[in-house]
Amino acid sequence: MTRSHTTSGAATERLQALGLSLPAVSDNPHFVNHRSIDSSVHVAGQLPFKDGKLLGTGIVGRDVDLETGRELARHAALNALAVAADAVGGLDHVRIVQMLVFVASTPEFGLQSKVADAASDLLVEVLGENGRHARTAIGVASLPLHTPVEIQMVCTAV
Repeated sequence: MTRSHTTSGAATERLQALGLSLPAVSDNPHFVNHRSIDSSVHVAGQLPFKDGKLLGTGIVGRDVDLETGRELARHAALNALAVAADAVGGLDHVRIVQMLVFVASTPEFGLQSKVADAASDLLVEVLGENGRHARTAIGVASLPLHTPVEIQMVCTAV
């Protein structure tokens, strides 16, 4: 099942002003895209897919440069936002609590936080104060499908 978002409001307008739109959320046969517990919504790890295509593969610091890693992180965050909006009834109702950014990178890379900053910046650009969040950015040896970035979130409805 695929769902699209038809919300309007301040966050939606800011997203459109950036020339972006939320992608449709597709179900996965192996896991759920989100799980709500009390007021928290846990968003499953999202990869930088666009129109069903993974936008990049490789290891940051070896195959992927910093700027490409940052763009992939922004796109993974956009996909996570789509899942969050689906979970809480629209983009204008999303408040990000925490974001975990996994960066497939070389041991000496050390700039995982710079990759994650691009995703954090997007959340604040779109959601304003509701996009400010606690965050962890970590380097890992490998990620699913050889993607350079995966983003997981915890959010709540406002």
